[in-house]
Amino acid sequence: MNKKAFTMIELVLAVVVIGILAALALPRLERDLRQEAADNILSAVRYTQHLALADNKHEFNSNQWQMKYWHLRFGSYGGNIAFYTISSNEDMNTNVDKIETAVDPANGKYFYHLAGDSTLDEVDESPNIFIRKRYGTENITFGGGCSGGQLIAFDRLGRPHTGIYSGANDFRTYMNAACRITVSFQDPDFLPFTIVIEPETGYSYIEGQDNS
Repeated sequence: MNKKAFTMIELVLAVVVIGILAALALPRLERDLRQEAADNILSAVRYTQHLALADNKHEFNSNQWQMKYWHLRFGSYGGNIAFYTISSNEDMNTNVDKIETAVDPANGKYFYHLAGDSTLDEVDESPNIFIRKRYGTENITFGGGCSGGQLIAFDRLGRPHTGIYSGANDFRTYMNAACRITVSFQDPDFLPFTIVIEPETGYSYIEGQDNS
């Protein structure tokens, strides 16, 4: 009596198909921390510009009014930049209060952290701001139009500014050259990346990634 069974070729094909389906179905086990960090910071730059375009902060009655510009500011611990905030200094005091910061649309928490506060991940602070903890960044350098600063601001036309905390009642803080923000990592296997912010338009992108 003959028994029906799979041939060797059919078994091999079945194993191959199952392997392909498993590879497509399983989530990625390795995170691309370098790309995640680049996308995070680029999104923060663009979101800051978006807020500025939608909220006109232009005034003439104070020499410090440009402190109200929506701005992205990087903060550090022990000499290493560890986080960023997005805010508009409405009362033009030295420190930015939590109520003056933007809310992360991804989680409803604040783009806020008090510099010098060693407690990370407060319950109402967005975890996305802690770039050193999340991605293992080592250092961030600022070159070109934002050289020497750790703050990028935008006006109502989306144009980038820097040095707004020492600005006067004019537009001398306007960035007249492309800003280059270069991020390096603690892991030597991760190459640094650079985010470029163009003058005049404020267009931002990851250098070498045309579609970013």
